[in-house]
Amino acid sequence: MATKKTIAETVSLIDSFAEFNETKNIDRATLVGVLEECFRSVIAKIYGSDENYDVIVNPAKGDFEIYRNRTVVADGEVKNPNMEISLSDARLIDEDYEEGEEVSQRVEFSEFGRRAILTLRQTLASRILELEHDALYNRYKDRVGDVISGEVYQSWKRETLVYDDEGTEMIMPKTEQVPGDFFRKGETLRAVIKSVDNVNGNPKITISRTDPMFLQRMMEAEVPEIQDGLITIHKVARIPGERAKVAVESYDERIDPVGACVGVKGARVHGIVRELHGENIDVLPWTANKQLMIARALSPAVVNTVTIDEENVKAEVYLDPEQVSLAIGKGGANIKLASMLTGYTIDVYRDGVEEEDDVSLQEFVDDIDPWIIEELEKIGLHTARAVLGTSRDELIERTDLEEETIDEVIRILSSEFDK
Repeated sequence: MATKKTIAETVSLIDSFAEFNETKNIDRATLVGVLEECFRSVIAKIYGSDENYDVIVNPAKGDFEIYRNRTVVADGEVKNPNMEISLSDARLIDEDYEEGEEVSQRVEFSEFGRRAILTLRQTLASRILELEHDALYNRYKDRVGDVISGEVYQSWKRETLVYDDEGTEMIMPKTEQVPGDFFRKGETLRAVIKSVDNVNGNPKITISRTDPMFLQRMMEAEVPEIQDGLITIHKVARIPGERAKVAVESYDERIDPVGACVGVKGARVHGIVRELHGENIDVLPWTANKQLMIARALSPAVVNTVTIDEENVKAEVYLDPEQVSLAIGKGGANIKLASMLTGYTIDVYRDGVEEEDDVSLQEFVDDIDPWIIEELEKIGLHTARAVLGTSRDELIERTDLEEETIDEVIRILSSEFDK
């Protein structure tokens, strides 16, 4: 017989179902299925099986009914009280019952005991959490690439915790923050949803301000012609907080895609530049001509010729000597962005230097450490004359090499031509 305490707990359980139905954004069919599953799980733990039970859940009213089905057997022949009922007991329910018939009898869940009720509540809580996680993952997995506006809840050394307008928790790692970003609790920030992962049933939403998609989405918001489909953004390359290149194309010959994106006196990109802490944005006209696209990507440098090696996805670019430093850019940024924008590894060469008069840096591996040669090649210097044709101060500024190392490299390369 149920105690007052177990009855009270059952009433509380029914109330919690009604509250669950009101507060959780879960459809009716799923709700009924979960509640029935939880009841059956508890019944199976108590009796070893739930096959002979009917569970009827009514989430709209916040109540439920459980019926146990047992087969009528002769008196004294009951072997499994959960599955069978004696003829005498069956006729106490209805005097017309006969052996072999099935008796369906309502069971109050409180009769299962306090432990069963507690187990049900725990099982239900666990399934609700799973449903919430699944719903969150399904709601955001298709929003990768969307810009969100969120409030900073806490900022640590390695990451920042943000809540969006729906109160969903999002993480922005330090690597996804633009240099110069500094957030205080309660501040509002904008970022793009970079990834939505479901790790062991726990959704993790990562947002970014350094991803090229963030810049693309902001330009789409600022330029009406992009929103109207008259201009498309083909590719975005970024060195976050420093510089970016954007390739755009117009589908209307009357519209200048670069001018439309930049705006009068740069009005359309000024807000974006401020948002990205002064990140310089170069907008370029896109073309399907690969050689021409590579030449444009290296602007403001003026390129003479471009030779493409499709097999190795490399491009050799030849320029006048005075254009090389422009093509490479400060710290190699221009050539790096051009490579990112076009998808080709770009090697820069000075026009007017005969090949036989020059020597590849790879020929000096016995005298110069390979990692030093690699640093020089990163800024587009692949030959001895290319290095010697670059001033000492420029080499120091554009590479991570020490002054003494630069001096030793210059000495070794110079001695080759002194011979």
